[in-house]
Amino acid sequence: MIYVFDLDGVICDTNGRDYSGATPFPNRIEAINLLYNEGHTILIDSARGSVTGESWQERTERQLREWGLLFHRVRTGVKFYGDVYIDDKAQHVTDWQTKTFARFDDTEGEE
Repeated sequence: MIYVFDLDGVICDTNGRDYSGATPFPNRIEAINLLYNEGHTILIDSARGSVTGESWQERTERQLREWGLLFHRVRTGVKFYGDVYIDDKAQHVTDWQTKTFARFDDTEGEE
């Protein structure tokens, strides 16, 4: 399987946007490394630099290696295709759909 992990808030804590001072979550890195060692593809997604235009690619890859994270690719600023997405800001589509379309449900009050 292809696993796509968001970086900040999932693999590490950035304390806002302090990317250079980010601290890893060792238990999450261990779990991701287990998936890697089982033969799954591990992709890391990050929005680092998407607002400022600053490139964080090399620094992010170096940071992940220092933390001991096993991965296949890192990408900043855009999203990967994958089978499973792990993201701290995600909302499942059915939750979104239920909440969104409930506003348009005009069957209330019909007899």
